Amino acid sequence: MNLFENLPLLIALAVGFMGLGWMAAYLISASKIRDARSQAEIIESDAVKSAERVKQKYVLQAKEAWFKKRDEQEGQLKARLRKVEQTEREFDQKTKKLLRSENELGQRESSLKARDREFIEQREALNTKEEQLRRIIQEQNAVLSRIAQVSVEDAKTRLLENLRNEYKAEAAQIYKEHVEKAKDNANRDAKKIVTMAIERNAADHCVETTVSVVPLPSEELKGRIIGRDGRNIKAFEMATGVKVIVDDTPEAVVLSAFDPVRREVARLALLKIIGSNRIHPQRIEEFVRNCEKEVDRVIWRSGNELVARVGVGRVHPDLIRVLGRLKFRSSYGQNVLRHSEEVATLAGAMAAEFDLDIKLAKRAGLLHDIGKATSQEAEGTHVQIGIEIAKKFKEGPVVTNAIASHHEDEPKTSLISVLVACADSISGARPGARRDTLDGYIRRIDSLEKVADSFDLVRKAYAISAGREVRVMVQSDKVDDAQANLLARDIAKKIESDLEYPGQIKVTVIREIKAVSYA
Repeated sequence: MNLFENLPLLIALAVGFMGLGWMAAYLISASKIRDARSQAEIIESDAVKSAERVKQKYVLQAKEAWFKKRDEQEGQLKARLRKVEQTEREFDQKTKKLLRSENELGQRESSLKARDREFIEQREALNTKEEQLRRIIQEQNAVLSRIAQVSVEDAKTRLLENLRNEYKAEAAQIYKEHVEKAKDNANRDAKKIVTMAIERNAADHCVETTVSVVPLPSEELKGRIIGRDGRNIKAFEMATGVKVIVDDTPEAVVLSAFDPVRREVARLALLKIIGSNRIHPQRIEEFVRNCEKEVDRVIWRSGNELVARVGVGRVHPDLIRVLGRLKFRSSYGQNVLRHSEEVATLAGAMAAEFDLDIKLAKRAGLLHDIGKATSQEAEGTHVQIGIEIAKKFKEGPVVTNAIASHHEDEPKTSLISVLVACADSISGARPGARRDTLDGYIRRIDSLEKVADSFDLVRKAYAISAGREVRVMVQSDKVDDAQANLLARDIAKKIESDLEYPGQIKVTVIREIKAVSYA
């Protein structure tokens, strides 16, 4: 068969096959479209359901939040209502209370007005009776004055004077009896205790001055000490803070300073300078530094030895150094270190007799003058400085009070403070323990006599025994024996309040009666 002859058939077959393909493709596409639509419907349904669920969830949350907020607001409202109701109840109670108080005040006011009226009536009646009594008394006084021929004022003056003298004499007699009895008992016990304490304490006598004399091997050394244009002596005074006095005293140089520690450093340094071959400012400063270290060692050793000798237990190292400085300190010529040791020993001995804490009494006596170690470097009295030192090193209240009260600056709060003050007086009053300048001695004697002469009944006063006793001559025709005791006590009190003095001052009142007759 020819190909061209079959061409229409082939074309028809091809077109048929193509139609079948298109038909199959259309059917497949339609099926896919139906599947896509069904899936889209399913997805749309799921989305609608999910959105509904989310909507319901948020609606429920919003409802819960609304209900919760409503409950909170209702609770707050109820609390406020309760508070308002409570406030109203309190207000009602206060109103009722005020009404009751107002009623009570009204009743009291009425009662007071009634009492005022009664008082006015009673006062008027009393004034009337007083006027009647005054007229009766005046009439009786006039009658008595005519009978006794003495005026009313003179009689009143005589009566008051007699009563005053009578009661004063009785008071003086009672005072005399009690004082004599107390003195007998106190003197007996005090003499025993003080005598025993003094016997147990054998102290050396030490007199200090404000100057130190350094001996020189020869007069030629004075020129070397002064140096060219005075440069050596100026350097020495600058380094030590001590005044060097080079005068006509043969083979001696005088060092003058109020600070005893500086003066001791200067003395040691000058001795070393004298022994040195070369003297110039640099060597002088080196000597001074070495001597300062040496004096520090002496202070530490002296404080340690003192604490060990007295036996007061453990003491702070810095406080030991402060105690050691007392070795170079003097008061009225008495070395304060030895004085403190004496006071500690005496206080401990007396504390043993009273069954008190011996170690505590010794500690209080040892530290009673601790303020004198630094009194030249700090402001205030040595008592105030001593109190600050005691508080700084945490000393007990008994020791602090003993420091504060041994010069009567504060009241004594313990028996140990009393014993420390007694021991301080004993150590200071011991013959030879202290010395005084002539001007100071004259001023003290004059002050004692002026205080005693200031009393009206005193004829003349004399201070004797280096100011330890005042003898007072009184007008014998105006002072009896009982009044003499009162006068002695008054003079002693005035001396205590007006003067400062170490130890005790005895006041003796003397009545001199002369009986003269002629035959």
